[in-house]
Amino acid sequence: MGVLMSRRQTVERVQKVSLAVSAFKDGLREQPSTRRRAEAGTARQGTLEQEVQEGEEEALAGPSQPEESSASKAAWERLRDGRGVEPEEFDRANRFTPPAFIRPKRELHDDEPPDISLEQREQILNDEMCEICEVWTAESLFPCRICHRVYHDGCLRRMGYLQKDSAVEVTETAHTETGWSCYYCDNLNLLLTEEEMYSLMETLKNCKIIPGVCLTLDDFLHYKHQVHKQQFERTMPEAQEEQAALQFNALDPDKKGHIEWQDFLSHESIQLLQKIRPQNALLRLLTPKERERARAAFLALDQDNDGFIGEGECRQARHTWFRKHQKEMLSCNVSISHVGPISEGSPASSRNGKSPEKILPATKQEETSIDWPGFLRENVAYILAARPNSAALHLQPLA
Repeated sequence: MGVLMSRRQTVERVQKVSLAVSAFKDGLREQPSTRRRAEAGTARQGTLEQEVQEGEEEALAGPSQPEESSASKAAWERLRDGRGVEPEEFDRANRFTPPAFIRPKRELHDDEPPDISLEQREQILNDEMCEICEVWTAESLFPCRICHRVYHDGCLRRMGYLQKDSAVEVTETAHTETGWSCYYCDNLNLLLTEEEMYSLMETLKNCKIIPGVCLTLDDFLHYKHQVHKQQFERTMPEAQEEQAALQFNALDPDKKGHIEWQDFLSHESIQLLQKIRPQNALLRLLTPKERERARAAFLALDQDNDGFIGEGECRQARHTWFRKHQKEMLSCNVSISHVGPISEGSPASSRNGKSPEKILPATKQEETSIDWPGFLRENVAYILAARPNSAALHLQPLA
């Protein structure tokens, strides 16, 4: 069989050959004399000496805490560039080069309300070729449950995104109703602009947070106290401390006593988005698959089809619909076209012997009614927070 080569690989190979030929021709035309080489070496030596001197001055002027080590600085740079903190056990010998990530930019119309119709359904189309190698192999492509991208499991391994048990998890969940989020959608930090990322990094540095390190409950509460004091110049109230403790428990579903760095980073990213951007701007971040999932949730809760649901039903969706299933609840026989998990109040849950009337907290006449646009605004942050594959709940709903 012949070797399939993508357009990207072909272009890269041609560019490498062209660069090599150009460098060879330039070397033949311009062979520097011994004196010129000596002068260049002297200039290079002076430059290196200046860099060393500048590095020593920065080391003397900067803080001497362990988090300012070279490894920590490299971690901050990866975080700034949207690459996260890469595990040290990655085997880089046979890995593809990760694609360059460009952080999003705010547009002038972002704050305007988007037109998301309840009646008009959206057609969900996945890409036909793998996002990494740009080769089509239908039987082995894994679709992302958030965006339109599809991947080969082999390409994900060579990129370093499938490690140990994660490969099995992708295989088991990618074609179920729960689905699998690709490495773009799994990282909520990639939703931040450069300015927002700089703001978050400054906050983490000021609070002595080391990237890549797990946080205990004491660490998490201490961080929350520092952030609150810096922002409001007063001590955090006890009620907010209790809420922070509940959020820690939500980020630690396995009760390990600590939260992983990636879960903490995703939580802080969605918190920052809530504080900085208006709800209309957050609504523009939703993908067609997420909007379809929201439509299905609203229509399932709107039992009488009048276009309104109760406030309690909206909270119910916040708690049950937009959070991930446990592994024992997965069903491999569900089509990937299903747009969302089954909530306790949806019609599909009646097959388990539960009637929607017994689960709904109150009738719509007894509480405030919410229409479709209001439902989206109330739940958009929780929809975004449900993107990561982690079992952690990155945004704990208020009681």
